[in-house]
Amino acid sequence: MLIGIDGNEANQESRVGIGRYGLELISQFYKYLIPNIKFQIYLKNKPEDHMPKEKDGWEYRIVGPNPFWTQIGLPLNLFLDKNRPDIFWTPTHYAPRFCPCPSVVSIMDTSYLHYPEMFRKRDLYQLRNWTSYSVNNAAKILTISKASRTDIIRFYKVDPEKIEVTYPGIVMSKNVLADQIFSKYGIKPNFILYVGTIQPRKNLVRLIEAYQILLSKQSKMDNQLVIVGKKGWLYEEIFKRVKELGLEGRVVFTGFVPDEELSTFYSEAKLITLVSLYEGFGLPPLEAMSYKTPAVVSDVSSLPEIVGDAGILVNPEDSASIALGIDKVLSMSESDYNKKGELAKAQAAKFNWEKTARETLEILNKVVGNKKNER
Repeated sequence: MLIGIDGNEANQESRVGIGRYGLELISQFYKYLIPNIKFQIYLKNKPEDHMPKEKDGWEYRIVGPNPFWTQIGLPLNLFLDKNRPDIFWTPTHYAPRFCPCPSVVSIMDTSYLHYPEMFRKRDLYQLRNWTSYSVNNAAKILTISKASRTDIIRFYKVDPEKIEVTYPGIVMSKNVLADQIFSKYGIKPNFILYVGTIQPRKNLVRLIEAYQILLSKQSKMDNQLVIVGKKGWLYEEIFKRVKELGLEGRVVFTGFVPDEELSTFYSEAKLITLVSLYEGFGLPPLEAMSYKTPAVVSDVSSLPEIVGDAGILVNPEDSASIALGIDKVLSMSESDYNKKGELAKAQAAKFNWEKTARETLEILNKVVGNKKNER
């Protein structure tokens, strides 16, 4: 079986969300190289140093032109290729248009349908229209939570049998000394942490307001709010709110942080927050929980499903509720805090990338087998 893969999101230096998901699965697939499974990874640009190296059964195809790549360049290459894949998998919402082989697409979430006003018009058009095409023409749809599966069925009227849930995993390692992180980013131990793209759906304005509520009630509180992540879109209001509340010295924006540093943020934080209005999965809380760091998350979409009984749930539309959830952790006795940390670690241990990759390959293999039986 020859599997074609869209590797562009994984082939980025600054990877978040889909990029991390794509690279982790690609790296796991690389370990699965056996005589009857080969891979062709399709890219717009040459593979970066972090991508697996070419070897027998693992080949990169550089395909152009870059504009409208999934609509023009990639489909043409697939049609003209004598060594055409038996199946094509894309970790993004955008499968190749007019794909000459069965396609499988991974849909992370449907936030753009829940909150269209929080997306730029151009991005929203692509997400709505190109995702619809991909979903309707895919042989199988993969998604990362039961909540996302329910949304895909609801919005796209898809046969439930067509959708499979394959939970992402976590792989973290502590490689950078805490003192180096504190010095580099100007932060102190026991900070309140957020990790993710800076965009409206992440509900950072209310998180910042919740932080202000805590400060107003506890004048001696010295826990910083550390926001880790690169700027996404429509982020201006978030920075503006920090200035309006006079929190410039308390709220720290680090920008993008590489994985080898991110693990130290997770382990040194007092707690992690993800109070998004919507999440298809929510990887950062699980990653932090693997270091026994308690998580305060929204009580909506996939997040209760992901953190289980180990998480503290809050109403994302109420700053006071968010503040209360954070305060529950800050006010815990050492014994209760350690117990919560153990619960968090046990929950995080349920998710691993090897299992995700194995399940994904089984689905791809089944699709190819079904197509051959139809002939």
